[in-house]
Amino acid sequence: MTAARTGTVTTRSAWHDVPRFQVRRFAAIAMAEAPELAEEILREIQREYPHLPVVLDDSGEPMALVGIRRAIEVFVQHLENSEGRPTVPPGVFQDFGRGEGLNGRSLDSLQAIYRMGVRLAWRRFADIGQRVEIPPPAMYELVDAGYEYLDGLVDQSVRGYAEAAARQAGERLRLQRRLMELLLAEHHRGDPAEALAERAARIGWPLPEKVAVGVLLRPAREAMAPAVGQGVLLDMEYEQPRMVVPEPDAAGRPELLHRALAGWSGAIGPPVPLADAAKSLRWAEAAVRLMERDLLPSGEVLYCTEHTEALVLLQPEELIDDLALRCLAPLTHCGPTHGRRLAETLLAWLETRGGAPEVATRLGVHPQTVRYRLRQIRELWGDEIDDPDRRFELELVLRAQRLRGELGVMRGRR
Repeated sequence: MTAARTGTVTTRSAWHDVPRFQVRRFAAIAMAEAPELAEEILREIQREYPHLPVVLDDSGEPMALVGIRRAIEVFVQHLENSEGRPTVPPGVFQDFGRGEGLNGRSLDSLQAIYRMGVRLAWRRFADIGQRVEIPPPAMYELVDAGYEYLDGLVDQSVRGYAEAAARQAGERLRLQRRLMELLLAEHHRGDPAEALAERAARIGWPLPEKVAVGVLLRPAREAMAPAVGQGVLLDMEYEQPRMVVPEPDAAGRPELLHRALAGWSGAIGPPVPLADAAKSLRWAEAAVRLMERDLLPSGEVLYCTEHTEALVLLQPEELIDDLALRCLAPLTHCGPTHGRRLAETLLAWLETRGGAPEVATRLGVHPQTVRYRLRQIRELWGDEIDDPDRRFELELVLRAQRLRGELGVMRGRR
């Protein structure tokens, strides 16, 4: 320990004023008792934390005991030499922190172990100080030095702990990605149920009966992963991140996702049995494609089950367009504006199955106008307009056109 400088005033170290023969006596006794003190500390740690694993070195000695003894010896050598700050023994405590992280214990328990060790060491050093008559101010300074030394030990252990945590997180992400790849694959080799169970068990993911698969659009390129909770599988490696939501209808799940995905947009596919997860993914991908074309609302994460009409009618675009060419052929000679008005009237009539007043209310026009248009429609389509199959096809293509914005939104339509 050295003199401390505060501003322009130098404060002399009380330990530095202790006569050298007393310091040497203190260090000699402390060094001689270091093995016994290390064993006492380890016994107390094992008594308080009985589940700590005992890892042996090549000679069969507990590595924790070696580390504790070495830490005590380095600290005592520093006290004897009084040169700079004590240097923490490299390696051992970093390895200890790494082991704690790999075994799933918390940093709080790790630091509690160290504090216990310092408390026991201080008790022994205080006894030695009395034996060799070290003045109390110097012993108080020794306490400060001990806790400063402890900080260095903790720093090393935290570094090892963080390395272990990062390694575990990386390994979990790798295993989770492999699970999601198998879960979302269209075709499986061998027994997919057995493979799923094995991969899920490796990350502690209980296999659900139903899942919903989501596809997300990043709010920014470097956006942090949303905190969707441990039960939800999330893969941020895709350009459009994917997630697998277990038991999507479980109590509280929608609310949790709503909060976690605030600021994100995308789509969550319909709930399906676990084996059909790829089908839910297909619908979510289809919904995202429609969002990107402004055919579905953007700026939020929507549920496919709430947009069934759009997904069913806008997905098979080529088929609907071909059907429209055939079904709406009678309108080709009416001119764009008049043809659109007739189409809107026809759709309102098909949806309401009502007379002119009901259709007029839906369109916001006069009933007489509707009667005129309905007469034209009957002239254009003839008896076909009474055929149930033709009416169904007409309603399909006209609803699809309205979803695309090619027909006006009707009043009174929810």
